[in-house]
Amino acid sequence: MGKGYLVLGELTDYITGKTIKATHDERYRQKLARLLVDDKGYQKNEIKVRHQLLVNAGDKRSVINVDFMVTLSGRICMIIKYGPGSLVTRRRPALAVSRLVSGYQVPVVVVSNGEDAEIIDGSTGKIISHGLDSIPSKLEILEISGHAGFTSISEKQAMMEARIVYAFEIDGSCSI
Repeated sequence: MGKGYLVLGELTDYITGKTIKATHDERYRQKLARLLVDDKGYQKNEIKVRHQLLVNAGDKRSVINVDFMVTLSGRICMIIKYGPGSLVTRRRPALAVSRLVSGYQVPVVVVSNGEDAEIIDGSTGKIISHGLDSIPSKLEILEISGHAGFTSISEKQAMMEARIVYAFEIDGSCSI
């Protein structure tokens, strides 16, 4: 397991239907998955879970998971990064991830610890709103995406963002 997680048996992933290990973190992810489908109007096939993103930072390479990627009309419109604890330390690496998952800027970035959330404008990096209830619904994301530029990310910016992700998500994390 690697990080010393307490495994509490198994559960069925709400989006994929696959059996996965039940940890405290995974229970929060499942809460977020149910919120997206049951309350926010997304179809399960519009949400990709545990997307593996290869991060290249100079000569260093690693894979991180993007907890949720919402794709509408063929474009990634929102990503959600889950992590326990403080949301403040998760903002910048999540913003960096939103610039690496595709060749363009994802319009909405959400960081959540399962109890709270911050919704961030991908283009400006500014917090739009707070709270799980304020995670945009499908209709809201369609409206936001209609006005989004989906600005291309230059190779130079992608390199800088990869270094940020690597520093926060890989070098900065503890591995036991």
